[in-house]
Amino acid sequence: MTVNETRNAHTYEVQGMTCDHCRAAVDEEVREIAGVTGVDVDLASGRLEVRGTGFTDADVARAVAEAGYRLAERR
Repeated sequence: MTVNETRNAHTYEVQGMTCDHCRAAVDEEVREIAGVTGVDVDLASGRLEVRGTGFTDADVARAVAEAGYRLAERR
């Protein structure tokens, strides 16, 4: 991971993931977003970390929805 990737990390909470297939589906869809350089999906916590530049929260929400899940509302 480069310094630039670390500075441009965004964390989300994904709702509905229950198995490794869920985790893999989210990972695969989010990696396809232009500008994304790294993705970490933690099934146990439901956390999704996305690194890169040039993408929006809406891009991530669409990718997660494409995988069949949704992002939790940010507080």
